[in-house]
Amino acid sequence: MATLFHSSLAFFFTFLLYNHPGGEAAVGVNYGLSGNNLPPPSAAIARLQQTGIKKIRLFQPEKAVLDALHDTGISVIVGTLNADLQPLASDRAAAAAWVAANILPHHPAVTFTCIAAGNEVFPGDLAQFIPAALENLAAALAAANLNIPVSTAISMQPLSTSYPPSAGDFSEAAKPVMTQIANFLQAKGYPLLVNVYPYFARAGDPANVDLDFALFRPGNTAVHDGELTYLNLFDSMTDAAYAALEKVGAGGVEIIVSETGWPSAGGVEAGVENAQTYVNNLIGHVTSSGTPRRPGKQVEAYIFALFNENMKPEGVEQHWGLFYPDLTPVYPLTKIG
Repeated sequence: MATLFHSSLAFFFTFLLYNHPGGEAAVGVNYGLSGNNLPPPSAAIARLQQTGIKKIRLFQPEKAVLDALHDTGISVIVGTLNADLQPLASDRAAAAAWVAANILPHHPAVTFTCIAAGNEVFPGDLAQFIPAALENLAAALAAANLNIPVSTAISMQPLSTSYPPSAGDFSEAAKPVMTQIANFLQAKGYPLLVNVYPYFARAGDPANVDLDFALFRPGNTAVHDGELTYLNLFDSMTDAAYAALEKVGAGGVEIIVSETGWPSAGGVEAGVENAQTYVNNLIGHVTSSGTPRRPGKQVEAYIFALFNENMKPEGVEQHWGLFYPDLTPVYPLTKIG
């Protein structure tokens, strides 16, 4: 069974690689490290190479993982710790030191596609430091002759409204900082990273959020929003974020879905079948089409996560992985469509 899985998984990701413009996969995976039983990075990266995954996201510049990525052809979005935002914002020398310590030792052996200044800082006091941190990191990268975008990763929480998608708007509390961030990203041509989780919408309001709509399954639910029709919750949430960007004058900013997934155990609607359905349907969707609001632009999306992580809080948080720590699959991935 394991041999059959590895064969089909390799075929599946080969399908992805050659069905995306430019030969680049539209799908990556988040490589989390909150486990005391995880395989060494060299083994994890080797498995990624076997499956054909070419994009990962790291929440912090973990040296062992970055070392293992050298000359593999796997690109990476790498984040700063939220605790580093204030010093990065306050001192350009701190930003230069961060780049010197965490990026320069791995360049050009590792392809960095983005530096993410913080993850899901809204709501919170640290959000005020993101704009200056972005400015300082961009200046430090430019001074080092590195052409790497900088951004930040947000959840859907900064949005006060997300339904219907065209009504998407940032909350009054978040709007001043989000406007600064969005204007910076638009001026630079950099993307916004958005964590999109239909699972939590369904689990939090099962009476009003249809499971088929959340899982990309054809069903009876369709959301009509003006001239646009939504057949899945992922597109609806992503386009709500696009609408919010438009309302602050940054409609040209591209969204990268930096996290999305479905837990295989531990909570309401969490199970192997639903996780497999969501992830496979997600991959088939983002590699074949854009959202109704951006129909010509395929969404780059990062599955959460590579491994089940046993140091996360008990419940669903421990069960998002594509793989168990022993590198066996949680569920099979098969070709879509």
